[in-house]
Amino acid sequence: MGARVICFGELLLRLTAPGSERLLQSWSLDVCTGGAEANVAVSLAGFGNLVRFASVVSDNPLGTAALGELRRLGVATQDVRRSPHRMGLYFLEPGAVKRPSAITYDRADSAFAQADPDSLDWGSILPGADLFHISGVTPAIGPKAAEAAIRAVKAANSAGVPVSFDGNYRALLWEAWRGDGPAILTEILSAASTAFINERDLALILGRPFASRAEAYEAAFAAFPGLQRIAATTRQQASVDDQVLAAELVTREGRWVSPVHELPGVVDRIGGGDAFAAGALHAVLAGRDPQYVIDFAVAAGALKHSIPGDFNRVTEAEVEAAMAGGSLDVRR
Repeated sequence: MGARVICFGELLLRLTAPGSERLLQSWSLDVCTGGAEANVAVSLAGFGNLVRFASVVSDNPLGTAALGELRRLGVATQDVRRSPHRMGLYFLEPGAVKRPSAITYDRADSAFAQADPDSLDWGSILPGADLFHISGVTPAIGPKAAEAAIRAVKAANSAGVPVSFDGNYRALLWEAWRGDGPAILTEILSAASTAFINERDLALILGRPFASRAEAYEAAFAAFPGLQRIAATTRQQASVDDQVLAAELVTREGRWVSPVHELPGVVDRIGGGDAFAAGALHAVLAGRDPQYVIDFAVAAGALKHSIPGDFNRVTEAEVEAAMAGGSLDVRR
């Protein structure tokens, strides 16, 4: 039996221009379900963990379909509340060659953004959980979501449930309501034992630049006494379709670096960071050593680049095969 994990965030619908078209170049869009914490939830469930998604979702056919997709992929949804407000959306224009991908958010006044911070009863949700996961996207959605996020991580701390935090600084979302991102994320990061964050996000949160990632991590461990491990990827891009991915894991005891994964012919990188985070969390929860943790995490993130949509639809065995550099012949 896997670990028991709670993921809290907004469930979204993603509408993507087909192929490599510009947004609405032709009048059709591909639709899938996504959202940072939902992506992590699906990955962790695919690795055999017992995952519950906590959220507030539209009480209409869009919300029903999105929740159905989570359940189909093994994520429990009994901790999701329904609301008459609209479904959050985002539009993706896929990049190609030297044209980067572009995202347009359409999530203002969504069911999640409008939800009362007390909508979810953490006293009944958290007991028995091995991990609580949240990202920096959630408090960036609006003032109510920010307050809900702060209350959630404080409740997890009070319940003795370890908190995992993915930085995911989204400047456009913070600017939309003039939220004080650094102050709010500082409060959330103070509750975390695991963080997926790089030197750029730490510079924003801590309010000062860093000459290196190592310097940023040293400052983070000093500023946040409860923080035990930090992981982040490093990406190189010859083009949108030709990338290289590696990663590192740093604790208060040492540093571990992953192998490099070359990714020619990238299919879809959206959700790659969430796949990386889920891989690391799964390995940590399984009691694996630090080198295995970062190797599994980066292999999971690399595989996501081969799969359309937000979700990383891979198994633990498939990630381990990628770690071992397995054959690319057709499996029969």
